[in-house]
Amino acid sequence: MGAVTYPAEGMGSFIDLNFIPVQVEVSNKALMEKYGVSWTPTVLVLDADGKEHYRTVGYIPPEEFIPLFMVGKARWRLDTDQNAEARAILEEMMARCPHPRAAAEAIYFLGVAKYKMGHDPKQLRMAYEELKAKYPDSEWFRRAEPYEQISL
Repeated sequence: MGAVTYPAEGMGSFIDLNFIPVQVEVSNKALMEKYGVSWTPTVLVLDADGKEHYRTVGYIPPEEFIPLFMVGKARWRLDTDQNAEARAILEEMMARCPHPRAAAEAIYFLGVAKYKMGHDPKQLRMAYEELKAKYPDSEWFRRAEPYEQISL
């Protein structure tokens, strides 16, 4: 990722504006064990206390990195009950760069953010319906399948 993804145009400014990047060498066994990293590259989104909010394993092409990590940032916001902020991040991601790898996950968590904001289960069902229509083969559609039971 250091040779292709990180040097890509716009990547440095995105990372600097949204994250505090730390690269850990695989020889640092203590950190590798602490975070359960068994394969590289593994990229984590951690909060200031070191709590993990998002993880991806394996190479990420430049065109997928920013959308995936916008989802990662939104997941951190959801985990800390900043639901309106999570919703805004996910809506921005979908408008700016709806790459299929990140889009299905964004739709799923956008439904979660909307649900958490208004406690309306129909938001989860609507996310399920959108996933069914656009990404029926995705992991996120399968995770949303229980929402099919929610009445619209």
